[in-house]
Amino acid sequence: MKATTQKFIEIEGVLDDVLILSGRRACLVLEVTAANFALMNKEEQDGKIASYASLLNSLSFPIQIVIRSKKLDISNYLKLLETKENESLNLPLKERIKEYRAFIADLVKVNTVLDKKFYIVAPYTFLEKPGADFIASAKSSLRSKAESLKSQLTRLNIPSKTLKQEELIKLFYELYNEDREGGF
Repeated sequence: MKATTQKFIEIEGVLDDVLILSGRRACLVLEVTAANFALMNKEEQDGKIASYASLLNSLSFPIQIVIRSKKLDISNYLKLLETKENESLNLPLKERIKEYRAFIADLVKVNTVLDKKFYIVAPYTFLEKPGADFIASAKSSLRSKAESLKSQLTRLNIPSKTLKQEELIKLFYELYNEDREGGF
Protein backbone atom coordinates (compact mmCIF):
# COMPACT_ATOMS: atom_id res chain seq x y z
CA MET A 1 0.00 0.00 0.00
CA LYS A 2 1.47 3.33 -1.07
CA ALA A 3 0.97 6.45 1.00
CA THR A 4 0.04 9.58 -0.92
CA THR A 5 0.99 13.15 -0.17
CA GLN A 6 -2.67 13.96 0.34
CA LYS A 7 -2.61 11.89 3.53
CA PHE A 8 -0.24 14.47 5.04
CA ILE A 9 -1.88 17.65 3.72
CA GLU A 10 -4.38 19.23 6.09
CA ILE A 11 -6.37 20.93 3.32
CA GLU A 12 -9.76 19.29 2.84
CA GLY A 13 -11.13 21.80 0.36
CA VAL A 14 -11.45 25.37 -0.84
CA LEU A 15 -14.73 27.29 -0.73
CA ASP A 16 -14.58 30.68 -2.43
CA ASP A 17 -11.70 32.33 -0.55
CA VAL A 18 -11.60 30.02 2.50
CA LEU A 19 -9.35 26.99 2.96
CA ILE A 20 -11.17 24.24 4.85
CA LEU A 21 -8.68 22.32 6.99
CA SER A 22 -8.86 19.07 8.92
CA GLY A 23 -9.98 19.21 12.54
CA ARG A 24 -12.80 21.67 11.81
CA ARG A 25 -10.40 24.49 11.14
CA ALA A 26 -10.24 26.99 8.30
CA CYS A 27 -8.11 29.90 7.17
CA LEU A 28 -8.03 32.79 4.75
CA VAL A 29 -4.88 33.94 2.93
CA LEU A 30 -4.00 37.53 2.07
CA GLU A 31 -1.28 38.23 -0.47
CA VAL A 32 0.64 41.31 0.59
CA THR A 33 2.77 43.54 -1.61
CA ALA A 34 6.22 44.19 -0.22
CA ALA A 35 7.55 47.66 0.54
CA ASN A 36 11.26 48.30 0.00
CA PHE A 37 12.21 49.49 3.46
CA ALA A 38 15.82 50.19 2.49
CA LEU A 39 14.76 52.80 -0.08
CA MET A 40 12.79 54.85 2.48
CA ASN A 41 14.17 57.84 4.31
CA LYS A 42 14.50 57.76 8.11
CA GLU A 43 11.12 59.44 8.74
CA GLU A 44 9.32 57.03 6.40
CA GLN A 45 11.02 54.06 8.07
CA ASP A 46 10.04 55.30 11.53
CA GLY A 47 6.45 55.77 10.34
CA LYS A 48 6.34 52.23 8.91
CA ILE A 49 7.73 50.76 12.13
CA ALA A 50 5.16 52.63 14.24
CA SER A 51 2.31 51.59 11.92
CA TYR A 52 3.49 47.97 11.91
CA ALA A 53 3.66 47.98 15.72
CA SER A 54 0.14 49.42 15.76
CA LEU A 55 -1.06 46.65 13.42
CA LEU A 56 0.41 43.94 15.64
CA ASN A 57 -0.94 45.53 18.83
CA SER A 58 -4.43 45.88 17.35
CA LEU A 59 -4.81 42.19 16.52
CA SER A 60 -7.31 40.25 18.60
CA PHE A 61 -6.58 36.98 16.77
CA PRO A 62 -3.41 35.12 15.77
CA ILE A 63 -1.92 35.46 12.32
CA GLN A 64 0.82 33.68 10.43
CA ILE A 65 3.18 35.60 8.18
CA VAL A 66 4.57 33.49 5.33
CA ILE A 67 7.40 34.52 3.03
CA ARG A 68 7.89 32.37 -0.03
CA SER A 69 11.21 32.68 -1.82
CA LYS A 70 11.43 30.97 -5.16
CA LYS A 71 14.55 30.82 -7.32
CA LEU A 72 13.86 32.31 -10.73
CA ASP A 73 15.14 30.77 -13.94
CA ILE A 74 15.97 33.71 -16.21
CA SER A 75 17.45 31.65 -19.04
CA ASN A 76 14.41 32.43 -21.22
CA TYR A 77 14.92 36.14 -20.54
CA LEU A 78 18.57 35.87 -21.59
CA LYS A 79 17.51 34.04 -24.77
CA LEU A 80 14.98 36.79 -25.50
CA LEU A 81 17.71 39.43 -25.12
CA GLU A 82 19.97 37.47 -27.43
CA THR A 83 17.19 37.27 -30.02
CA LYS A 84 16.53 41.02 -29.74
CA GLU A 85 20.26 41.68 -30.08
CA ASN A 86 20.50 39.54 -33.22
CA GLU A 87 17.38 41.10 -34.74
CA SER A 88 18.38 44.70 -34.08
CA LEU A 89 19.55 46.72 -37.08
CA ASN A 90 20.45 49.69 -34.89
CA LEU A 91 24.16 49.13 -34.07
CA PRO A 92 24.28 51.30 -30.89
CA LEU A 93 21.13 49.57 -29.59
CA LYS A 94 22.54 46.17 -30.52
CA GLU A 95 25.70 46.95 -28.52
CA ARG A 96 23.66 48.13 -25.48
CA ILE A 97 21.57 44.95 -25.52
CA LYS A 98 24.78 42.87 -25.73
CA GLU A 99 26.27 44.73 -22.75
CA TYR A 100 23.05 44.43 -20.75
CA ARG A 101 22.76 40.70 -21.52
CA ALA A 102 26.37 40.18 -20.38
CA PHE A 103 25.70 42.21 -17.22
CA ILE A 104 22.63 40.10 -16.37
CA ALA A 105 24.46 36.84 -17.12
CA ASP A 106 27.34 37.86 -14.82
CA LEU A 107 24.93 39.05 -12.14
CA VAL A 108 23.10 35.71 -11.94
CA LYS A 109 26.40 33.82 -11.77
CA VAL A 110 27.19 35.66 -8.53
CA ASN A 111 23.69 36.20 -7.11
CA THR A 112 20.62 34.02 -7.01
CA VAL A 113 17.58 35.78 -8.43
CA LEU A 114 14.61 35.24 -6.13
CA ASP A 115 10.93 35.96 -6.47
CA LYS A 116 9.52 36.73 -3.02
CA LYS A 117 5.85 36.56 -2.18
CA PHE A 118 4.39 37.62 1.16
CA TYR A 119 1.23 36.23 2.72
CA ILE A 120 -0.74 36.73 5.92
CA VAL A 121 -2.82 33.77 7.05
CA ALA A 122 -5.79 34.33 9.35
CA PRO A 123 -7.01 31.15 11.09
CA TYR A 124 -10.42 30.02 12.29
CA THR A 125 -11.39 27.10 14.51
CA PHE A 126 -14.85 25.78 15.36
CA LEU A 127 -14.06 26.62 19.01
CA GLU A 128 -14.61 30.31 18.17
CA LYS A 129 -18.34 29.60 17.74
CA PRO A 130 -19.13 26.08 18.93
CA GLY A 131 -22.46 24.73 17.76
CA ALA A 132 -22.75 27.19 14.86
CA ASP A 133 -22.78 26.17 11.20
CA PHE A 134 -19.04 25.67 10.71
CA ILE A 135 -18.77 26.84 7.08
CA ALA A 136 -20.97 29.93 7.48
CA SER A 137 -19.29 30.87 10.75
CA ALA A 138 -15.79 30.36 9.30
CA LYS A 139 -16.54 32.49 6.23
CA SER A 140 -18.06 35.28 8.29
CA SER A 141 -15.30 35.34 10.90
CA LEU A 142 -12.47 35.08 8.39
CA ARG A 143 -13.83 37.82 6.16
CA SER A 144 -14.14 40.08 9.19
CA LYS A 145 -10.53 39.30 10.14
CA ALA A 146 -9.41 39.95 6.56
CA GLU A 147 -11.12 43.35 6.48
CA SER A 148 -9.45 44.28 9.77
CA LEU A 149 -6.04 43.27 8.41
CA LYS A 150 -6.60 45.06 5.09
CA SER A 151 -7.59 48.22 6.95
CA GLN A 152 -4.40 48.14 9.01
CA LEU A 153 -2.29 47.36 5.92
CA THR A 154 -3.86 50.29 4.08
CA ARG A 155 -2.69 52.54 6.92
CA LEU A 156 0.81 51.19 6.22
CA ASN A 157 0.25 51.96 2.53
CA ILE A 158 0.75 48.27 1.74
CA PRO A 159 -1.63 46.81 -0.84
CA SER A 160 -3.15 43.40 -0.10
CA LYS A 161 -5.74 41.10 -1.56
CA THR A 162 -7.62 38.03 -0.43
CA LEU A 163 -6.67 35.01 -2.49
CA LYS A 164 -9.68 33.46 -4.23
CA GLN A 165 -10.31 29.78 -4.93
CA GLU A 166 -8.29 29.51 -8.17
CA GLU A 167 -5.38 31.48 -6.72
CA LEU A 168 -5.31 29.29 -3.59
CA ILE A 169 -5.38 26.11 -5.65
CA LYS A 170 -2.56 27.40 -7.86
CA LEU A 171 -0.50 28.49 -4.83
CA PHE A 172 -0.72 25.12 -3.10
CA TYR A 173 -0.19 23.21 -6.34
CA GLU A 174 3.04 25.16 -6.88
CA LEU A 175 4.13 24.69 -3.25
CA TYR A 176 3.70 20.91 -3.42
CA ASN A 177 5.06 20.57 -6.97
CA GLU A 178 7.99 23.01 -7.03
CA ASP A 179 10.27 20.58 -8.83
CA ARG A 180 7.90 20.25 -11.81
CA GLU A 181 8.12 22.47 -14.86
CA GLY A 182 5.09 24.34 -16.11
CA GLY A 183 1.62 24.60 -14.63
CA PHE A 184 -1.24 22.20 -14.20
